Amino acid sequence: MADLPITRRPILIGDLVVTVDPASSIPHFEQLRVQVLDAVAAGSIAAGAKLPTVRGLADSLGIAPNTVARSYRELERDAVIETRGRAGTFVASSGDATRRQAQDAAAAFAARIRQLRLDPAVALELVRAALR
Repeated sequence: MADLPITRRPILIGDLVVTVDPASSIPHFEQLRVQVLDAVAAGSIAAGAKLPTVRGLADSLGIAPNTVARSYRELERDAVIETRGRAGTFVASSGDATRRQAQDAAAAFAARIRQLRLDPAVALELVRAALR
């Protein structure tokens, strides 16, 4: 029986088992980003938990360090994780940043709908159409 490709080897981060599927059409950075995002939202990785270094995680998963770095940059941009210089990268202690950002976007949308004097039912239908 042949060994699995190195990129299929699972890595444990908190209670999250991280894997990268080389056969998937989803880019590796996105697979990693979504797994971390979902785990933070579900509480599988606690706020303040330290994440592996970019190089360490890349080596463990058998992917390029730039791939992990891109995932980390996007997660940091969305305030899911934070980098503390030489101390490392940690899950942000500010709670579920994704939900907070969605609430902010919804509030801004609602304010704009009121400015435009659109009926809320019309606004909700526009949102449903946009999410399809």
